[in-house]
Amino acid sequence: MNNISGYFLEPQNFSVNDGQGIRTIIFFAGCPLECKWCSNPESCTSFNKIAYYEKTCIKCQRCVRVCPYEIGRSLNDVLQRKKCISCGLCAEACPTNSRKNLIYQYNSEQILNIIEKQRIFYRYSGGGVTFSGGEATLQEDMLRELVNKLYDKAIDLAIETSGYFEFEEVKDILEKLNLIFIDVKHMDDSKHRLYTGVSNEKILNNISRLKELKIPVVVRVPVIDGVNGDIENIRRTAEFVKANVDQPKIELLPFHSFGDSKYEALGLEKPSRQYKTPSKEYLRELSKIVEDEGVEVVSFK
Repeated sequence: MNNISGYFLEPQNFSVNDGQGIRTIIFFAGCPLECKWCSNPESCTSFNKIAYYEKTCIKCQRCVRVCPYEIGRSLNDVLQRKKCISCGLCAEACPTNSRKNLIYQYNSEQILNIIEKQRIFYRYSGGGVTFSGGEATLQEDMLRELVNKLYDKAIDLAIETSGYFEFEEVKDILEKLNLIFIDVKHMDDSKHRLYTGVSNEKILNNISRLKELKIPVVVRVPVIDGVNGDIENIRRTAEFVKANVDQPKIELLPFHSFGDSKYEALGLEKPSRQYKTPSKEYLRELSKIVEDEGVEVVSFK
């Protein structure tokens, strides 16, 4: 399969947080989970979304003049947002980027060209490419195309995944990676369903099967006070990782609200204020609990 198309968020160059060295992060659009605290709400669908940043809008009305549906200036107005089909004409016309496309359609050659321009940085830093999202495995054919071509170029490859995929369908992709980051949101299935909309059974089964690939795995836990940051859940997570992952590693990621501006720009309700960031002292306590279970605590941040 050659030069197929897919849906992506804007790629991020010069990342040092999602694998070794300097990396390019390729964000796939679309996600099977609906995490109530998600910091990238635009990534939950595979069609374009137009953000409207009211604070930088100069009210020039160019967006209104080019809109074929006669939508008003403020997309934060519920009625105006409902009429928007995200054609992107307003984003092209906006002189201040107050209207902006958040999801783009690229073919595989376009993505590979973006990556090719960064290869010199991978070479001298030990970096590479990390596939993220959304959920990269949802666009299985595009992911396979990119992985196969980059693998042939000996580029270091990593993935950040929710773990919600059919293992056999993507096994051939995963076995060509150098590092797998996979999330565990909650060990309690009923709470996992409550906060993400899906069961954790498939995710936990997939984690246990990753040892078949003999590839390094880092289990990431987004630590959220009031959701999954209690000592019992973190201990259960560490016990599971110890029992099911070779050379077990966990990265504890404190919750943040950096995505609030995106919710505003999309006219969406922000995540509940009940979701709070754990203190550094408490994270150190949780790290000690993980280490006591025989699991290494790592950080790529």
